[in-house]
Amino acid sequence: MNRKRLLALLTATAMTASLMGCGSTTDETTGAESEVVEEKTESTEEKADTTTETSTETTDAGETGSLSYTALNIEDYTDLTASIKFLHHKTDREADGTMEAMIAEFNKTFPNITVTTEAVTDYAEDSLLRLSTGDWGDIMFIPAVDKTDLSTYFMPLDTLDNLSQELNFVDAWEYGGNCYGIPYMANAQGILYNKSVFEQAGITDLPTTPEELLTDLQLIKENTDAIPLYTNYAAGWTMGAWDAYVGIVSNGDNTYMNQKLVHTAEPFSDPGDGTGAYNVYKILYDACAQGLIEDDYTTTDWEGCKGMLNRGEIGTMVLGSWAYAQMQEAGDTPEDVGYMPFPITVGGKQYVSAGGDYNYAINVNASDENKLASLVFVKWMVEESGWCYNEGGYTVVKGGENPDMYAAFDGCEVLSDQPALSGEETYLNDMNSESELSINAGGNDKVQRIVEAGATGSESFDDIMADWNQKWQDAQEELGIEVLY
Repeated sequence: MNRKRLLALLTATAMTASLMGCGSTTDETTGAESEVVEEKTESTEEKADTTTETSTETTDAGETGSLSYTALNIEDYTDLTASIKFLHHKTDREADGTMEAMIAEFNKTFPNITVTTEAVTDYAEDSLLRLSTGDWGDIMFIPAVDKTDLSTYFMPLDTLDNLSQELNFVDAWEYGGNCYGIPYMANAQGILYNKSVFEQAGITDLPTTPEELLTDLQLIKENTDAIPLYTNYAAGWTMGAWDAYVGIVSNGDNTYMNQKLVHTAEPFSDPGDGTGAYNVYKILYDACAQGLIEDDYTTTDWEGCKGMLNRGEIGTMVLGSWAYAQMQEAGDTPEDVGYMPFPITVGGKQYVSAGGDYNYAINVNASDENKLASLVFVKWMVEESGWCYNEGGYTVVKGGENPDMYAAFDGCEVLSDQPALSGEETYLNDMNSESELSINAGGNDKVQRIVEAGATGSESFDDIMADWNQKWQDAQEELGIEVLY
């Protein structure tokens, strides 16, 4: 284990002890992934070896036991009695009654399954520590753990071969042929915008290149009172949204993110044609440098910005399609909220990256009754609750309906990232940890650095990209990862 990962492990362990002493229910971690729970008691190991009719042991052949998503007919279990807990990140849906309403609907068919829920605000960080302590319940959304540790925490839900016949985007948490997670919804990666602001600014066509977007942002500044691009800097986690455009959207290659990036030399260099990661992040830097963002980026307000975009006080925000429904609900003009493809064109075509959001997972150490009840609940949520559609999500169920918001994507090619190559499943996590860049893994600080540098002129964009390239190269050398591209 390298020094950085060991330090992260020790830090997370110390934080676990201190926060448990304080009685905290939403703990923090620095991202030590799952190594803090490598020590298991003999009793836990013996429990994991015990198999019953409803258990979900994993065989050497990479197949799940008798309890599997595709084989389960939930109508056979309307009399099942159990009490289960669901840990999730949707604080807004907890607060507005959506979660309670869905559970009430579920209980019309399954009256004896009691479902309690807990929403965690800083889920990406806090859920990792909850996972390491075992204090989370029966169902949770999978945080950023190593794939090699999936079976330590979660039961396999089905084989990839079986599950991919019925559902989309199920390979994100696949390991050894088994799927340990199922997305509650899927996202397409684009940009939120206010249609009325665009009209007032004189914008008639949606931008397809970085240059066109920056021109449009300038028009918004000159012709309206709206903030052209709202950074959401202060929230922190919102900055990580920019990472989602590094792969398919910026280069049209669905093997890049999970297979090629780790083997690429200087991935943050300018390819010279308006594509690639360089030009994704440069949009943000240039917008900040040209005064096309809020007056004080340090005081942005995540909850407040939803109504601001709805009312036309914000022109654009860079977030996944999951945010669309929230923006629509935040004011009296939901019809003004639009969603457009990210403005990069590759060889004359725009690409859209679509993939699963957070994935449901079931505690491998839950009782057999709770495992069964949890799988019933997960399957009902995925196929019958309507949650994905109502959140503006891309359909998880094959052949399912997509919301009208994706109309602007007509003519774009929609792709999803392919999984890592066999034997390289942990490479990207390892590179993210060693380089400390955390691409698509909560790398908020590095994107905040771009805002700070662009707004203040403290660093040039090329200097930042050169620094990232060096960090990436150093990580490749430290981990012995071959450079192929």
